[in-house]
Amino acid sequence: MHILRVANFVSPTSGGIKTALRHWGELYQEAGHRASLIVPGPGQEIAEESQGLVYRVPATPVPGTGYSLMWSRVGLSRLMDAIAPDVIEVSDRSTTRWMGRWARRRGIGSVMISHENMTGILVRRTPLLERPAHWAADGINRLSATDYDAIVCPSAFAAQEFHRNGLDADVVPLGVDLETFVPTRDLADGPAPGADGPLRIAHCSRLSPEKNPALSIETVRELVRRGRDVELTVFGAGPMLEELVRRAQNLPVTFHSYVTDRRELAVELGRADLAISPGPLETFGLAALELLACGIPVVCCDEGALQEVVGDGGVVAPSTPTAFADGIEELLGRRSARARARAAAERFSWPVSARRMLDVHERVAAQAGAR
Repeated sequence: MHILRVANFVSPTSGGIKTALRHWGELYQEAGHRASLIVPGPGQEIAEESQGLVYRVPATPVPGTGYSLMWSRVGLSRLMDAIAPDVIEVSDRSTTRWMGRWARRRGIGSVMISHENMTGILVRRTPLLERPAHWAADGINRLSATDYDAIVCPSAFAAQEFHRNGLDADVVPLGVDLETFVPTRDLADGPAPGADGPLRIAHCSRLSPEKNPALSIETVRELVRRGRDVELTVFGAGPMLEELVRRAQNLPVTFHSYVTDRRELAVELGRADLAISPGPLETFGLAALELLACGIPVVCCDEGALQEVVGDGGVVAPSTPTAFADGIEELLGRRSARARARAAAERFSWPVSARRMLDVHERVAAQAGAR
């Protein structure tokens, strides 16, 4: 089976989607399938990579986002015809939704992966009030379910906005590389975090409004107010960087340059005692999962899918600096916190995730063949 993946919201500094595409592509091929990928690029380029043949096509930069988007339906349609896949896997429900209809006209199975929560995006990024935003999201989701043979979501939270309208959506959690993201210190209880110096806290995410990174800065402000000796390291890049740097003035906050090497990132994350993951719209939370795999307990918000991922590996708290600081305090007194963090991460596996994705692809390919 030849699986063509298409993703618009991928950039050199993007995280979860790019990581998922790479792992799935590699594992699809290990299972005996062909994998191709179309993503935005600064120009036309075709490259053979570990995840399969990657087509980078010209794209238009979107100011203030760090993303470039592929808009040419004619050009993309011609390229997809030339690739001639058996099924397509589209990681975008908005700018490329037409690809589901493209596939159906050609007798090809189609899968859309819902990496984002449309309701939350409309509530937080547009002037729409909550009820109209729900109506608009429901309409968009019904169109997606009509256009594609299958919808895949990485969490129960992400699937809920389909299920609430009686629409089918498969839940396929992402995985984590448990051999790269490993604890760098003994998981057994030892000296309390912060006993030999400042309490080291990590934040790892794209620095954009939907990730709510300012909450991490304000949590540190609250901890300092309480007399805690802390230092926060922010890993990530994005349009809010300058604003966050200004907000963090006179606070013990360091902004680390974007880390492209996954092993180097794992080592850097492993130096932390605790981590903060405040993203309220996360439909999975791969960065939080990678922290857990390093044995780093995580305080996450009680919105979105993060609580599904963090589980017993951390603390779930309301999205306020006071509540997150309380969560930090709770983790400081928790026995076996590092071991519980690693155990929480071991529930997730890329091979299992890829196998479940292949089950979906095989199902829609059979359905398309029967049409």
